[in-house]
Amino acid sequence: MNYFCSTKFSSRIIMIKKFNSPACESCQVRVESVFCKLTDDELNSLSIQKHCNYYQKGQTIFSEGNKPFGLFCINKGKVKISQSGFEGKEQIIRLAKDGDILGYRALISGEGYSATATVIEDSKVCLIPKEVFFDLLQSNSEITKSVMKLLANELKDAESKITNLAQKPVIERLAEVILMLKEYYGYEDGESMLNITITREEIANIVGTATETTIRLLSELRKEGVIDLSGKKIKILNNNTLIKLANLYD
Repeated sequence: MNYFCSTKFSSRIIMIKKFNSPACESCQVRVESVFCKLTDDELNSLSIQKHCNYYQKGQTIFSEGNKPFGLFCINKGKVKISQSGFEGKEQIIRLAKDGDILGYRALISGEGYSATATVIEDSKVCLIPKEVFFDLLQSNSEITKSVMKLLANELKDAESKITNLAQKPVIERLAEVILMLKEYYGYEDGESMLNITITREEIANIVGTATETTIRLLSELRKEGVIDLSGKKIKILNNNTLIKLANLYD
């Protein structure tokens, strides 16, 4: 099925380009998502009942405080999940990629979203209606286990982030974030350039520091031959030094 949508963005009307809605049965990213163990009947039903949209960079998928009406699943693209902190400063709490689901915690708790999901690269995102998602949780125990694991990992990551903010200096947190981006998004075409376009401000909002501090530290890492910078792209030149700087051990 094709969709041709329009949405308000930056006081303008943007026509979202036409695209083919991905079928769940042939979705390549599904095999590594929480929906990897659906039956053929469940896949067919899900494919019929879901809705898909194309989001351009900078558009919002859902906003902090709004009530959820379904589960979002990224078919292709990159998304940041952020909270509004002191004086409206953005704090990025998570990044998402192909196959990841969004908004499940608010959906399960019945509360409003605690964060905002914004597209950082053009993305195709599917929406699974709330009733369909809850029916799957009741009928398929494997999905229930996968979602429970996601919630547990989210709590673990939150605890780790609190500890890092309290105890790790900024340079260690920055090195860890660069390594996290590599682990999560990989390299472009097998090279050492990270497969994500990300601003200095967004990096600072993940690290939890000022943009000016991030710019200075990135420049220092570049001068020391640890990384290279090309616009909004980062190239890792010395992975072992980054690991040492981040105080991470295999």
